Amino acid sequence: MNRFYLGGAGLACLAVVAPANGQARDEHAYDLPAQPLGSALMAIARTTGQAVMVDAALVAGRRAPPLKGRFDAASALARVLAGSGLRAEPINQGFVVRPNGTPQVRVEAEQSPDTDIVVTGSRIRGAPVASTLIVRTADTIRNEGQATLADVIRTIPQNFGGGQNPGIGANVPAASGVNVGSGSSLNLRGLGSDATLTLLNGRRLAYSASRQSVDVSAIPVNAVERIEIVADGASALYGSDAIAGVANIRLRRDAEGLTTSARLGASTDGGNVEQVYGVVAGKRWSGGGMLLAYEFGHSTAIRAADRDYARDRVPGLDLYPSLRRHSVVLSGHQGLADTVELSLDLLYNNRRSFSQFPLSTAGVTPFRHAEQPAESDSAAIAPALRWSPGAWRFELAGSAGRDRVHYATNQFTGTQLTSRTFGCYCNDAHSVELAADGPLFALPGGPAKIALGVGYRDNRLVSQRGDNSAQDVDAHQDSRYAYAEASLPIVGPAQAIPAVHRLDASLALRHEDYPGIDAVTTPKLGLVYAPTPDVSLKASWGRSFRAPTLLQRYQPLVVAVLPATVFGGTGLPSGATALLLSGGRDSLQPERARSWSTTLALHPRAVDGLSIEISYFETLYRDRIVAPVTFIARALADPAYADQVLRSPSLATLESLRLGAGQFLNATGRTYDPTSVVAVIDNANRNAGRQRVKGLDMLARLDRSLGAGQINATLSGAYLQSDQQLTPAQPIVDLAGTIFNPPHFRGRATLGWTQSGLTLTGAVSRIGGVEDRRTSPARRVGGMTQADLTLRYRTGPGPAWWHSVDLAVTAQNILNAKPSPIATTLPYDTPYDSTNYSPFGRVLAISATKSW
Repeated sequence: MNRFYLGGAGLACLAVVAPANGQARDEHAYDLPAQPLGSALMAIARTTGQAVMVDAALVAGRRAPPLKGRFDAASALARVLAGSGLRAEPINQGFVVRPNGTPQVRVEAEQSPDTDIVVTGSRIRGAPVASTLIVRTADTIRNEGQATLADVIRTIPQNFGGGQNPGIGANVPAASGVNVGSGSSLNLRGLGSDATLTLLNGRRLAYSASRQSVDVSAIPVNAVERIEIVADGASALYGSDAIAGVANIRLRRDAEGLTTSARLGASTDGGNVEQVYGVVAGKRWSGGGMLLAYEFGHSTAIRAADRDYARDRVPGLDLYPSLRRHSVVLSGHQGLADTVELSLDLLYNNRRSFSQFPLSTAGVTPFRHAEQPAESDSAAIAPALRWSPGAWRFELAGSAGRDRVHYATNQFTGTQLTSRTFGCYCNDAHSVELAADGPLFALPGGPAKIALGVGYRDNRLVSQRGDNSAQDVDAHQDSRYAYAEASLPIVGPAQAIPAVHRLDASLALRHEDYPGIDAVTTPKLGLVYAPTPDVSLKASWGRSFRAPTLLQRYQPLVVAVLPATVFGGTGLPSGATALLLSGGRDSLQPERARSWSTTLALHPRAVDGLSIEISYFETLYRDRIVAPVTFIARALADPAYADQVLRSPSLATLESLRLGAGQFLNATGRTYDPTSVVAVIDNANRNAGRQRVKGLDMLARLDRSLGAGQINATLSGAYLQSDQQLTPAQPIVDLAGTIFNPPHFRGRATLGWTQSGLTLTGAVSRIGGVEDRRTSPARRVGGMTQADLTLRYRTGPGPAWWHSVDLAVTAQNILNAKPSPIATTLPYDTPYDSTNYSPFGRVLAISATKSW
């Protein structure tokens, strides 16, 4: 028998029945008028016999568009929810309706553990998060015409395009960015790709290439349900690397039937001809389901010759590499008993990239150039066993992953190969974790909840240089950890306390032991205070850390002998030399940070569907691992480098350095004579740097019915200030707002309209300008403003070939905005700031998706 419950604070359950096997994909006829959303959901539940669970507060005041035709349950729900900011997620008993843009909503029904929401920023189901949560859903990605996760992260204002990313030019300092293998990584606040933790379904992946970052472009976008990002320190919850924040990419749990997709696009100025083809197949059954997703992508290079701001300055340079990839995801879950579920995620990706750059200026004969082919091969497996007795949940989860980036640089004079550098950054990762969470005792505002866990991780790096074995690295590092988190609802709405509608506190503590490095304990505190249902004040404080990378510790020490005059030495004997040390240092300690943030959140009931969050954040990052001598030519002349210079070294010290070097280079042109060495300059990695970042985040969203349609608008922005001091003796220098660092401001606004199967979405992005201080006087580099437009149409009932078709036309950077030029010195320097601005220009694309 069908039943309908509507609760004020709990979970409203529409037609709570267990579906028969195969019932979820049965089609039914609908002829529903525009009506309140809750009524439409109830009608679908009654028609299909499917359970549809939703918090009553989510549908209050929302309206559903008309629904006419024959649809299965999932398609019918998708249509009435289109543009509402809500989605219907399948569960074993039917569907649960969840928010896209405000996943902090508490869903605490005990009918099924699948209805409990765990958002990034907490390990406790249903717990409020004291930090701002940034969400990109699959529907948002499609509506905005983005083809890959690399496209998605480029639109997030808190993210910086430096770090490990394709298109990073050779003139970008290594501390700001690098491209090895053309992987794409998140770099929140510009603190580094290695200071942003990226998870897949809450699990760690193997690091990619040399930067201890995760390649998000390895994950096929057709398998992604949503991306959740917390741009706040989170080591107390997730461990190392979560200094700038954490991103969690959540995969779709399963699917029903077969879906095929294709996308074709290109830059109107030339290059970037892209093809993306995808297949998603899935099956749901009583107690389980699975999904298999495959995606192939290919895009051609963007050449300087195709861009008017680059063709005359750097002919022969590829501004962006050609990419060719194959990505596969297999995800499945099966109930083994009423309270036991087994799940498994598998990921595989293979990508090949190619780029080239000139080594001589135009007109020089014979012309010299270099080619850089690369291949990346990655895989991951993550099984989990979950037991849910009552309100508690226990989980044993593991993961294993590998990432191989094979790179090469081939130099040519004319057509003759003259030299070749090649190698591999080969990363492996393994982990296992036992976790539990559930209620402890009752508090006035609700049940106090706790999450506990213990785990083990191991990472290995094999870095091989085929042309220089002295630079090889083979190292591993393991760690053991334990954590606890508590969520304390001190005051709840039922108490009716004046000026205290709700008060929630959270506490987290994690201890992690890295043998041979250090043991680190990181706390985090959070507070959410709502004086009324319309206003919330949030605050968080915590400590975070990042363990040194294996390459930073174990990269072989290079000792180079050069004339002392190269380092600015004066008044020295004729023939005086100096030793320059560079490379790794195995005594490195973890980098540490202290972060805090405050947030004002407005969600006025008088304006249906409106939410606004404004946050202030600050992070003090110390013990940064740096090579402290930034101007080698001043190493012996600048007193700021005095702590890195050992003058008049003993012969015993010099001999010890020579014997301990992984590579000893004599660049004096004469036989090495230790008696001529007047100084040793230590520029090997060390814990010395300090960074400070602070600023404001703003996120506003409006989702509401308007006439027969639905309007969706967002406004997000980030204002950033940051500076750095490499050693106590060196000056503090600005980072944000300077070339090859994040600009002070990034923002994005979107406006979407949905009616029936039609969605029109416009977006405007702004990346602020920067200052080029490499020359005197400093030069202003203009920013970029980009306007996008996507028209998407989903077909209704009709012939089989036309039913369930999703068509989209996208125009990105409609006005063809271009990066501002910068000064260059070498023939292969990229003539713009490639960490901030894009060479894609105007991109036109069409896509089609068909469900069978």
